Amino acid sequence: MLQEFTALSSMNDAPTSFADEPRLITEPGRAARVAALAEPVLAGLGYRLVRVRISGAAGCTVQIMAERPDGTMAIEDCEAASRALSPMLDGADPIEGAYQLEISSPGIDRPLVRHSDFDRYAGHVAQVEMTVPVDGRRRFRGRLLGTEADAVRIRRSDATDGTDDLLRIDDMMEAKLVLTDALISESLRRSKRGNRETQAPGSGKHAPHKIYNHQTRQKHQINTGHQTRHQHQTRHGPAAQEQDQPASQFKGD
Repeated sequence: MLQEFTALSSMNDAPTSFADEPRLITEPGRAARVAALAEPVLAGLGYRLVRVRISGAAGCTVQIMAERPDGTMAIEDCEAASRALSPMLDGADPIEGAYQLEISSPGIDRPLVRHSDFDRYAGHVAQVEMTVPVDGRRRFRGRLLGTEADAVRIRRSDATDGTDDLLRIDDMMEAKLVLTDALISESLRRSKRGNRETQAPGSGKHAPHKIYNHQTRQKHQINTGHQTRHQHQTRHGPAAQEQDQPASQFKGD
């Protein structure tokens, strides 16, 4: 049963619906097929999908970015999501050929894909790329000032007249936070608050995040950018027959 979750819709901690809020900035093609399969599985676990990205680096990598209601995703969460997603993707087979599945947290300079994301991070700097030009430009970088109906108000860093731009979320190709000292400080404060709420019972210390390798070639790692990742290598198509082929020799599709 899908549980009810509450997210913080602004940096002032105003609550909104978590599980049912749709993504407004989505991916095309193969990534869209993966997203359609992954989203209900993640929701059933209490997470929600942030983004799917398919890259050809080191063969083929399918990155599924997800989050908890507080915007984080610990290694244990990535592992749980991987265990649920891997067999489902094996059966549905949305990607031809061999690929590596990577489950990751949004990170500090995270993508902004939902209406509430732009309100939650109001006051912070973001960069936005539009699908159609607005006043002759597609790329914007500036301070988020919150949302107005279906648009985001942003104060450009290069604006000399002090005016703001109003950008429709539906017309955005991509939007993400820019790593700044203020954003890092805010993230650390929230992380400390979350750690206090998830202390190991009776230990008086925070439960550690373990990094280890499974015999099924799953790998855990923590990136320096406060992004948690869980990787699972899988085989599809002709590559599935080459059982003695090392993982480093997998070929992309």
